[in-house]
Amino acid sequence: MFNLVLFGPPGSGKGTQSTSIINQYNLVHISTGDILRVEVANATPLGLEAKKFMDAGALVPDEVVIGMIGSKLDENKEVNGFIFDGFPRTIAQAEALDKLLEFKKTPINLVLSLAVPEEELIARLVNRGKESGRSDDNEETARKRYHEYLNKTAPVADFYANQEKLVLVQGVGSVDEIFHKICLEIDEVKD
Repeated sequence: MFNLVLFGPPGSGKGTQSTSIINQYNLVHISTGDILRVEVANATPLGLEAKKFMDAGALVPDEVVIGMIGSKLDENKEVNGFIFDGFPRTIAQAEALDKLLEFKKTPINLVLSLAVPEEELIARLVNRGKESGRSDDNEETARKRYHEYLNKTAPVADFYANQEKLVLVQGVGSVDEIFHKICLEIDEVKD
């Protein structure tokens, strides 16, 4: 089984590239946002627990999210592997994910971090916001999102770098060029 974390700041192209990666390598997409919505809609015990926090406007605790990821892994035991999207966002989440995957005997094999210069990210976010009606359709909001990422999520890269699992991929160029670079990195670890 091959498990991949696709990492990078908002606007780095994670969503665009993850679709291609899923199709190329036949991986199951694990998006914590999607999992939360399904669990809540299905009124599972974890979904009901998560709904209490969501209804109160609070973040769903890591242990509830990890429980949902564990359920998703159990539902897909015969797959080629998983791509983690939007998780982990903190070192505590990365540690919890590692413990869960160790228990399931299927570790993270590779963490790909899409590296894009700040000004390019800001331009992408503003443009995407204007096209899609998202809230980051102005430079101030886009910069806040980027700095929030730097302060809270970027340290997760160091966590995986210390495990020698982190690889930086330049996220500038055409979608196909970037995907080719990603495939080279995956193929090197996967084979």
